[in-house]
Parts: sequence; C-alpha cells; structure tokens
Amino acid sequence: MEDVGTEPSIQELNAEIADFFLRIREVTAVLFLSIRQKFIQTGVVLCMIALLFWVAIFLYGSFHYSFMPTANFITPVHFYYRTDCPSAQHSVCSLPTANFSLLRNSKKQVMTYGQPYHITLELEMPESPANEQLGMFLVKMTCYSHEGQIVDSSARSAMLRYRSGLLQSLGTLALLPLLLTGATEQKQQVLVEIYSSYVDSSYKPTTGAVIEIYSEKVQIYNAYLYIHAHYTGIRYMLYHFPLASAVVGVASNFTFLCILILITYLKVTLDGLTNPQVVNWNRIRLSRAGTIDQYHRTTPTEDHSADTKTNLQETSVMGSGDMKNSGSSRHMEESILDTRMEREMNDPTGFPEGQSVPRVVDMDVFLKHRFLSEGPSGSSLPFSDQDNTCCHSGPCLS
Repeated sequence: MEDVGTEPSIQELNAEIADFFLRIREVTAVLFLSIRQKFIQTGVVLCMIALLFWVAIFLYGSFHYSFMPTANFITPVHFYYRTDCPSAQHSVCSLPTANFSLLRNSKKQVMTYGQPYHITLELEMPESPANEQLGMFLVKMTCYSHEGQIVDSSARSAMLRYRSGLLQSLGTLALLPLLLTGATEQKQQVLVEIYSSYVDSSYKPTTGAVIEIYSEKVQIYNAYLYIHAHYTGIRYMLYHFPLASAVVGVASNFTFLCILILITYLKVTLDGLTNPQVVNWNRIRLSRAGTIDQYHRTTPTEDHSADTKTNLQETSVMGSGDMKNSGSSRHMEESILDTRMEREMNDPTGFPEGQSVPRVVDMDVFLKHRFLSEGPSGSSLPFSDQDNTCCHSGPCLS
C-alpha cells in the first residue's frame, strides 16, 4: 500500500520539476530575446547619434571656413632702387620702392569684401648716424586692382626713436657681451600704421600694392607688411572665443538635426494613423494570391456528398462548357481582381449607389469580402459566415 501511495507522488514531483525547468527555459529564452532586442536598438540609436554628431561638426566646420576671413597675413617687403647715377657722389638714384602681391598662393585674395583690416609696415632700421640725421621720412602705400587701376593710397610719416649720446653709451656698455657675440644688434623696430581700417571693394578688389619711401638716404635692414582683420559681431566671438563658439555651434546643429528627424518620424507615424484607408497597392498585389487560394480552399470540392453535388448542379448558372473551363477561371478572377482593385484605388467613388466605402482594417478581409460579394461576371455571390461554404458562380448552400 505504501508503494502504491508513494509512486504517484514521485511522478507528480517529477512532473512539477519538469514544468519548473520548462518555465525557467521559457523565461530565459524570452529574457535573452528581450536583451538582444534592447542591445540592437541601443546600437542603432548610438550609431544614429554618432552620425548626427559628425554631421553637426562638419556643418560647423564648413560654416567657420566660409564665414571667417583671413585673420593675419604677413609678407616680406623687398625694396629696389636705381644705381645708375650720373654723379659718383650718390649711390642711390631713386626712391626705395617695393611692389608685392596680395594674393595667397597667387589665386585666393587675402582681404575679404566688406571686412575692415589694419595694415602696418614694420621697418627694421639700424641706429646709424645716417638714420639719426635723416629725421622724419614719408612712407606711401598704393593699392591697385587686377587691371592695374589704383584703388586707394595712403601716406604716413616715421622716424627713429630719439636716444641721447649718454643713453647710447650706457646701453652699449650693458649689452657689450651680447653685442660682441652677435646675440643682439643696435637697431630699432619702426612701426608705421598705414591703414587703421581698410575695407576692400567688391567692384575693384585689391590684388597688389606698391610701397615707396620718400628718402634716398634711409637705411633699412628688413621690412614686413602686417595685415590684421578687425573682427566685429559674430566674427569677433568666433575668433577670440573659438572653443566656446565651437561647442555652441556643434550643439545647435546637433539639436536642429535631432528635431528635424523627430518631426519627420512623427509626421510619418501620424500619417499612418490618421489615414487608415490609404492602401498600398504593392501590399494588395502581394496578398492577392494568398487571399484567392484561401477562397478556393473554402469552396466546396467534388468530395462532398451526392446531395451537395445535386444542389450545386441545380442552382448553378454556369453551363457545362463553363465548368470545363474552370481551370482557366482562376486566372480570369485574378485579372478581374487586379482591375477592380486598381479602379477602386484610383476612384474611391466606384462603389454602387447605396453602398458605403468600407473602412479598410485588414487587407485580406477586405479583398475576400470584395471577391465574394462580386463575382467575375458582376453577379453577387452570397457569403455565409456560419459554414463558410460558397461556390464560383452559383448560390452558396445553406
């Protein structure tokens, strides 16, 4: 008796254990699929965010490159003069003159239209007795266009800084070791501000300039022309605060792209929800074959009883010749269905009078309803929901 009582309990226990492990397996599978789906969604979102971030950086870089003009431009100035003097007492027969181009790489203009520039000439002059006795001298700059027309000209005066004999002697003694080793020289940097705010013209863009020094006795080591852009407004912020401007610009572009994608997604989603009667013709054609096959499977076959066959023969409107051509009826039905569905898609008012346009909820149900309600010859085909029995051309059996 004890063996009989304990045997079912062991079987029940084994069944419970099997059910427990089966549930664990099902839960594990569902959890794994959920984790996999979340991982894929997270990866897609991260890839999209990275793509939008790089697009935002590219847009900001393109804007900065096209909007910001050249900030600084430095070019050496080489003076030339005539030496074929009729008198042997003078070695310089003309004024020192320099002609140079204001094109970067001989193609791109240095100055942007409408942008003010600060132009300065730096002269490196020795503290020689000739320059000290020279006093003031005049520096003139003339800008010309590509056709050689004069755009603008400006003249400024300059001279060496005054230093007394005692100050020069003390400076020489203090810097004697450096002067002996050649680490420093007795010279001065003379800065001549030629233009404080030069604005290039779009009608006559500046492509070059000529600088003249109105003194034949001037002595110069080197000369450099400095062109600095004087930024205002947004350009001032972009030039003096580049890091903050980059952060704000990239963040703005990223936010704009995210909002644009969100609006597009919401528009597509809302269009699908607010227009349920919009039918995709490709989807109709794909589901047509399956719907017709399902209809033929629900049609009574020759395996029915003899009474059913008799009723079908009595109530059928098709002749014997039509029944022989039943093999080609399927192709005719498919072509008629395509024609009727395309006409209804193009003309939603093609339904008979008194019949309202059905609300398309399920495409297969709609196709089946239309196919069963209107046959190939235009006659109505009854449809019974009780036994799902119907025929091609005759009334359904009740």
